[in-house]
Amino acid sequence: MENRNFYNEILTEHNLRPAHKHDLPDANLVLEGVNPSCGDDIWLKLKVEEGVIRDGAFVGDGCAVSQASADMMLDLVIGKKKEEAVELAENFFSMIRGTAKEEELQALEEASVLRDISHMPARVKCAVLGWRTLSEMLEENIK
Repeated sequence: MENRNFYNEILTEHNLRPAHKHDLPDANLVLEGVNPSCGDDIWLKLKVEEGVIRDGAFVGDGCAVSQASADMMLDLVIGKKKEEAVELAENFFSMIRGTAKEEELQALEEASVLRDISHMPARVKCAVLGWRTLSEMLEENIK
């Protein structure tokens, strides 16, 4: 029960008071992520300089899971090298598949509260929307 409450608190906090849900006019990487099955639609915006994600934001609409997951993701990747961010996304995907190792879960910090989302198939696409968008964006731009 305590884990469920912790999950709800974190999800609610990131949904009601997202730190990164705003425009980022000086973003130099922008990609739209859409979940057609439920209508979630975000624009992920990153400011990347010298291979490091200096700032990030997202705008758009979606369910609490997609919005909170995108916000937690940006908490993690801002300040990281692009390659590190891609690795964190892979950790997240492994977590959702149920194959993540303990150190991969620890690297995800707060985002690891979404580990049980895999038991809710309708919510998996919501949780991975921001991460999938990040991964697509960065893999196309890693040099």
